[in-house]
Amino acid sequence: MTAGPAGAGGFPLLAEIGAPAAVRALPPEQLPELAREIRAFVIDRVAARGGHLGPNLGVVELTIALHRVFDSPRDTVLFDIGHQAYPHKILTGRAGAFGGLRQDGGLSGYPSRAESEHDVIENSHASTVLSYADGLARARQLSGEPDRAVVAVIGDGALTGGMAWEALNNLGAEPRRPVIVVLNDNGRSYAPTTGAVAEHLGALKSRGGASGGAEGCRNLFTDLGLTYLGPVDGHDTAALESALRAARTLDRPVLVHTTTVKGKGYPPAEQDAADCLHAVGTIDPATGRPAPASGSAAPSWTDVFGRELLRLAEERADVVALTASMLRPTGLQPMADRFPARVFDVGIAEQHAVTCAAGLALGGYHPVVAIYATFLNRAFDQVLMDVALHRLPVTFVLDRAGVTGSDGPSHHGMWDLSLLTMVPGLRIAAPRDPERLAVLLREAVATDGPTVLRLPKGGPAAAVEATARIDGIDLLHRSPCYPLEVLLVSVGPLAGACLEAAALLEDAGIGVTVADPGWVHPVGPALAAIAGRHRLAVTVEDGVRIGGIGAMIAQALQDARVTTPVTVLGLPPAFVPHGSRAELLARAGLDGPGIARSVRRLHAGPAVPPVLGNPATAAAAAVTAAAGRAR
Repeated sequence: MTAGPAGAGGFPLLAEIGAPAAVRALPPEQLPELAREIRAFVIDRVAARGGHLGPNLGVVELTIALHRVFDSPRDTVLFDIGHQAYPHKILTGRAGAFGGLRQDGGLSGYPSRAESEHDVIENSHASTVLSYADGLARARQLSGEPDRAVVAVIGDGALTGGMAWEALNNLGAEPRRPVIVVLNDNGRSYAPTTGAVAEHLGALKSRGGASGGAEGCRNLFTDLGLTYLGPVDGHDTAALESALRAARTLDRPVLVHTTTVKGKGYPPAEQDAADCLHAVGTIDPATGRPAPASGSAAPSWTDVFGRELLRLAEERADVVALTASMLRPTGLQPMADRFPARVFDVGIAEQHAVTCAAGLALGGYHPVVAIYATFLNRAFDQVLMDVALHRLPVTFVLDRAGVTGSDGPSHHGMWDLSLLTMVPGLRIAAPRDPERLAVLLREAVATDGPTVLRLPKGGPAAAVEATARIDGIDLLHRSPCYPLEVLLVSVGPLAGACLEAAALLEDAGIGVTVADPGWVHPVGPALAAIAGRHRLAVTVEDGVRIGGIGAMIAQALQDARVTTPVTVLGLPPAFVPHGSRAELLARAGLDGPGIARSVRRLHAGPAVPPVLGNPATAAAAAVTAAAGRAR
């Protein structure tokens, strides 16, 4: 037996598991103990570091069975989303790395090709795995390797996404191209799965297991051309192995329907009605409750949004809300509790959510679509053609915008600004604090056209008061007794970092003005006028610097014939790894010291005289007056 990795002390069976071959070598009577150790190990490590808990506890026996029946990496096991891949990582020799789970430079919380040859895909957006499997099976067929099995594990929640059905449409049409689809049906994504597909799966489960003959019944999957096996108890390793071996021998597209319990074996997770402890921070492993922290937890950006949206819904009967299977994570639960008929969870179907919102707007309502920023990428065409082309009043609230932290490349909401600035007629707001969030949300919902409000992950900083306002642009700081040298334009919550940078720059003898547009796109003409009074303008955003707000500001200055040079600070056009938000922003030079360093380098360059004559003379005079007041 292959020796297991370090880091599995106290787990004697895991200490012997260094590769899937060791799992296959275990006698069947040891498998329940292996499952117990895996669960205890996952609870212990996630409690210490945070991570996805409920999804991983629910697939322990299923993962053991997969690695006993299939020979990874010769056979390929693919996981949709991948947040249930911790047992897979453990059984493929990575238990010793769990001490650094989701930490900077440590183990990824999702499959990672850089970590292991057993991880083939790492896109953690839902409903994609069946398309990967279809393409890989086609490649195996073309290469003359049909004996290398392709197995795709997908949850019932992901079957609410349209892409899964596009793939099933292709898989079932070719009976000679074998793919094994393992449906991990736990009845939920975050919340319980809803819709017609969920009802159909419920009907299949009500007919009983394989011994009852359900595998021979006609159903949606058999009508699509797949052989259906199940339902199979997803916590019975022997039954799972039997079904998977049968699926392999059929040598055609097969769906194995397994039923599992999210959070299995850990009472705090099984009893958590909200999401079965789907994802947690550090917790007390005995209770599942958050670890004690100093002081009371402040409301998050999401909490503040949920509270303010409820207030608007109480005032306006035309305000409705939609989300893609994420009521609680996006802050819609308070409104759903108060006005259940006006909140719509459409499943993991972002494209449908956006165009459904367009339909609601055509019907006289003002929809608020609450969605993670990274997931709106999937519905860009619908934003462009179904909402913006029709100039419809739809507000998109993008949670987890910018750097999100520990979930890594696929979850950073860093692409939205570069994409959305191209959409004609779309206005984008980025609040710097909860007070501005409330104001900007209210303004967005009062707008007769498409709007976006982007919110970061985590807790907001304290309110930042403006010292002056010029044509809708807040001046947050003006260095007293200094000339107008550097203008820092902050986008949303990076106002705090810009203010910190301003203090550091003043210590170095450099005068700084900090401005917050609030509505960051389109660029208001007053901002060009303000920039024209400064020697240098620097924009700061936690989005991709190519095509983002800084690029739009630079274009606006050029169009206004303002010659003040503009430098754009933002994220690189690269896939940013996982780590804490603070660590990643600092690495990108978007914390206070990093911004100050960039400005000092620029300030040391050739002198550029301020442009005194420009099209917005009134605003230019206003900033001079504001500077005088600041002195």
